[in-house]
Amino acid sequence: MKSVQIFEPAMCCPTGLCGVGVDPELLRMSTVLNSLKKQGVIIDRFNLNSAPMEFVNNKTVNNFISSKGVAGLPVTLVDGKIVISGRYPTNQELIKILNIPLGFLGQSHTSKFKVTPKRQGGGSCSGGNC
Repeated sequence: MKSVQIFEPAMCCPTGLCGVGVDPELLRMSTVLNSLKKQGVIIDRFNLNSAPMEFVNNKTVNNFISSKGVAGLPVTLVDGKIVISGRYPTNQELIKILNIPLGFLGQSHTSKFKVTPKRQGGGSCSGGNC
């Protein structure tokens, strides 16, 4: 499985879900990461405020912040390389990156086909007896 890490800007807490106004994107990420964790998929998530040394020790992220500044956060690394910056990965992007089924996120496929129950009766059938 690929190593995925998300480096986030400074927030009030590790998830950013405290306070009066909750950012729906942070809520989505927290929900997605919890769903993945239940399936055994771990994505490391680092907040600049609570884990500053992770930013210092990761050379790729450190170089990114030196050139783009913290305004470029969040960044998503896959196997040590930045694949997304300035936003969080979408659910579809995570599924593709991790090569996991959609069901890992608690979602299911929608079918293009409509299933119609087989007609009962008709022909020589009568009252459910054929």
